[in-house]
Amino acid sequence: MTLNRPLSPHLSIHKKVLTAVFSIFHRVTGICLSLGAILFSFWTILIALGPNYYSKFQTLSSLIIFKIFLFIWTLTIFYHLYNGIRYLFWSYGKMMNLSIVYKSSYAVIVLSILSTVLVWFFI
Repeated sequence: MTLNRPLSPHLSIHKKVLTAVFSIFHRVTGICLSLGAILFSFWTILIALGPNYYSKFQTLSSLIIFKIFLFIWTLTIFYHLYNGIRYLFWSYGKMMNLSIVYKSSYAVIVLSILSTVLVWFFI
């Protein structure tokens, strides 16, 4: 192997395409939802163990960092939901025009934020 050969281009030189970014975030939110489901299972187990354990959970859940985590988890739920619906349309070959793809991307962001705000501040 020679040391003079050129290196392959890395991800840093490529333009970030909106569809690729949304696809990556869809996968990341899927992982976050799985981790959140594990924490939700622990919460259910603590309820089943009795009031002593649940009171410990209540003190933990009163922390601001816990509420921030839940807010972000709620945002990931809605993002994954709306982006998944968009992918379902794409599976049937609908809404594949590039201008509609970009408009639906922005709609996913707006709907995710609005749904999260609705859940946290109005319900």
